Amino acid sequence: MNGSDAKRPVVRFSDVAVVRGGREIWSEGTFEVPRGCIVGVIGPNGSGKTTFLKLLLGLLTPSTGSIEVLGETPRRGNPRIGYVPQNYTAAVGDAVRCRDLVHLSLLGTRWGVGQRNLQPHALVDEALAAVDATGFADERMSQVSGGQQQRVAIAAGLVNSPDLLLLDEPLANLDMRNQRQIAALLGRLATERNMTVFVVAHQLNSLLEVLTSAVYLLDEHAHYDVIGKVVDEELLSHLYGTSIAVVRTPQGDLFTRNA
Repeated sequence: MNGSDAKRPVVRFSDVAVVRGGREIWSEGTFEVPRGCIVGVIGPNGSGKTTFLKLLLGLLTPSTGSIEVLGETPRRGNPRIGYVPQNYTAAVGDAVRCRDLVHLSLLGTRWGVGQRNLQPHALVDEALAAVDATGFADERMSQVSGGQQQRVAIAAGLVNSPDLLLLDEPLANLDMRNQRQIAALLGRLATERNMTVFVVAHQLNSLLEVLTSAVYLLDEHAHYDVIGKVVDEELLSHLYGTSIAVVRTPQGDLFTRNA
């Protein structure tokens, strides 16, 4: 990353609209996301959260407007972007070890000598260590816990040392303890690696300690703001179509609940 990259927004949307299956999913997306943010992507089911990630990945193109990601038009297979799809580990065979999954992700874009002149096995080990998965790296994916599987999935997204990491519902099907641990892990990785992170999430509470901002898909429009302005009772109630209260504890912790 050069000096000009550090000053340029990591994502820029200019009057973006997206159509799928002949139907406009959302429109009027105009915003910039600074480098180094941890961004929640929120909205009700069917509002186009995964579609948003696919636009960043270059898997979809907008029907109108323009998108810039890391200073260029989105393109498939950009090694500067790590991606962890929803239910990434669900289709993994019983014999696949944790380190095998990360190695396969590395082979998707690179072979031979990797970044910083490290061999592939060293890049895999580095990614596993970054998510505290070294201790079970040689276990089969089918035999480790859901929280451990998610750590390995994040390692697969990290193995090419991306500038931008996209995660689709990484906290789904995890208990509260593991949700908070994964959220804290994402916050640490973003800081240590000067990396921007987008997290599609259905529930905000486990992520609130680390989120800096959010993209929210409201009334078929895409919006962006700092998290303090998004965690608002009126906005969230309108967004999800149900009454939501925002509560701050005496210790300063913030969470939402159904009113």
